[in-house]
Amino acid sequence: MFASRLPQWRSSAARKTWLPGRARPRWESCQPPSRRGINTTTEQGQQVGTEEKQVSEELKMPLAGRETETLFREQPKTGNQYLEDALLRSYLKTHLPPQVLEEVSQDLERFGNRLLTKIIPLGWECELNPPVFQQYDAWGQRVDRIVTCSAWRRMKEVAAEEGLIAEAYERRYSNWSRLHQAVKLYLFSSASGGFSCPLAMTDGAAKVIESLGTPASLKSAFDRLTSRDPKKFWTSGQWMTERRGGSDVANGTETVARKQPDGTYHLYGFKWFTSAADSDVTLTLARVADAEGQVKQGSSGLSLFFLKVRDEEGKLNSIQVQRLKDKLGTRQMATAELWLDGAKAELISTEGRGVASISNMLNITRIHNVIGAVSYMRRMISLSREYACRRVAFGKLLKDHPLHMQTIARMEVQTRGAFLLLMEIVRLLGLAETNMASEQDQLLMRLLIPVAKLYTGKQASAVVVEAMESFGGQGYMEDTGLPVIIRDTLVLSIWEGTTNILSLDVLRSLTKSQGEVMAVFFSAVQKKLELASSRVELEPAVKRTRAAVGSLAGFLRAAGSQPAATMELAARDFSYALARIYAGALLTEHAARPDASPADVSTAQRWCDQELCPVAMESERGSYEAGAAQADSALVYEGSPARSSRL
Repeated sequence: MFASRLPQWRSSAARKTWLPGRARPRWESCQPPSRRGINTTTEQGQQVGTEEKQVSEELKMPLAGRETETLFREQPKTGNQYLEDALLRSYLKTHLPPQVLEEVSQDLERFGNRLLTKIIPLGWECELNPPVFQQYDAWGQRVDRIVTCSAWRRMKEVAAEEGLIAEAYERRYSNWSRLHQAVKLYLFSSASGGFSCPLAMTDGAAKVIESLGTPASLKSAFDRLTSRDPKKFWTSGQWMTERRGGSDVANGTETVARKQPDGTYHLYGFKWFTSAADSDVTLTLARVADAEGQVKQGSSGLSLFFLKVRDEEGKLNSIQVQRLKDKLGTRQMATAELWLDGAKAELISTEGRGVASISNMLNITRIHNVIGAVSYMRRMISLSREYACRRVAFGKLLKDHPLHMQTIARMEVQTRGAFLLLMEIVRLLGLAETNMASEQDQLLMRLLIPVAKLYTGKQASAVVVEAMESFGGQGYMEDTGLPVIIRDTLVLSIWEGTTNILSLDVLRSLTKSQGEVMAVFFSAVQKKLELASSRVELEPAVKRTRAAVGSLAGFLRAAGSQPAATMELAARDFSYALARIYAGALLTEHAARPDASPADVSTAQRWCDQELCPVAMESERGSYEAGAAQADSALVYEGSPARSSRL
């Protein structure tokens, strides 16, 4: 996603496309710039210390004696992201069976090279050429055509060729197939030019169809959604959000479905936010009208429908495009307001069971959201650490400034915790999809998916903004490509449920399981800590995590006798506690491996040094006591006329 379009006033020596993914010799990964730019010679005789001295001498040169490309030679150039991701490789080595590891590693290394040479440039082209809406043709005929660039269409072909959806459903590696897919998506997302979003919805649609037993009427659609053939591959949209917006689809869905004599339905209504509006098919919710034209309100009145966006001639399926949405980020992808005026659709859920039918889809799309969050964090840190090897400030490279390294290290800790949390939910999903998951595994997955989604979305926003600052003023320049990553990351805490909405979803998982899910959570954490208890260097991390578990258990016991409003106020902090404790256990478990690196141990120690159980701390401060909500409202609205008005 990095620019090839540079200002014309740059010197000819400096006119190089900024594609930080471009391959380079492994030994070059962290050397300071020579007087003539980045050293690319294969001779390694000259030591780093000599080069740093050369940099220091250059700084003493008169301005007129320096070469004009000085600023522009500092661009970071990362290599194959699979080979450079130590945590990813160690995780796969630890968990995958040897034969699976060998094949998956070969595929990921090859894919990493393709990302460098082909996919990153395509992603940037998607950013430079966003979709355009053509409502009328030259003769005044309404065509409602969404025009996408050739790079976007090529990205769809790449997704099919790489099996970015197919990999999960072919299950050639049994329960590890889902993890293989997730890792490829993790490498792909931050370079995809926004195409990871339609893939998330495509995966979700395929999962829904599979969970329905792949009905005969949907067999062809399922085959296309999971195809490796670019000519057959379909992507799916997800049209759930209407004019009232938000996650409250039970009260916000106004679309009506009218049954036709042939058994199909015609849909009528306004879809306010439809991501990937150029997709081939979509899933959507609607209320079935009875013989008198009446519909049932609430979630029990919603049913799930499948429809093709266009007919065999390429004409829209009684759909009118009102406009494309003008978004802060993800501009590469067409998001539209659509009017359904009799769109032909197929009812695929039991009538009135639409919300229940999309639960599998939500799990998948939320996991994709986590993948995107971790991918963007990793990408920004990779660029930051490379830049630190090239940028000279106050007489030395950024990597030699301890405070700068401390800042990047803190981001690295957050990213590693998020990565292992992602791998855990994907591992559990793989078990569930191959009927290998225990009841406890499924309970844990149901709890951890919303926890991981809400927590990593917030982490990603914080990390990418911090990483942008590590580039100084360059981080704010559009032609570096860095602002694109910032914008595209910020949506992750909103899509697929905001932080507060998902926190309440976490509480529902407790209620639905009658508290059993917490027993499973505590047991899983304890087992992971037991593996690390014999490692002396991990003793502080184990002790802190166990203390946090005790504090969390104490909070739950006390909350059991409190009004329901207490847990609702605590929902966000409670979910954060679950994320931090479980990630801490995962990091500690990973650091307890016989071949763990010092960095693994350091990460576990640093993660567990933070407040692992914020809900207990806030409870002690009285943040959830009676009157807390009123106090919050009074604080927010003091002096505001909005307090006494209705919006």
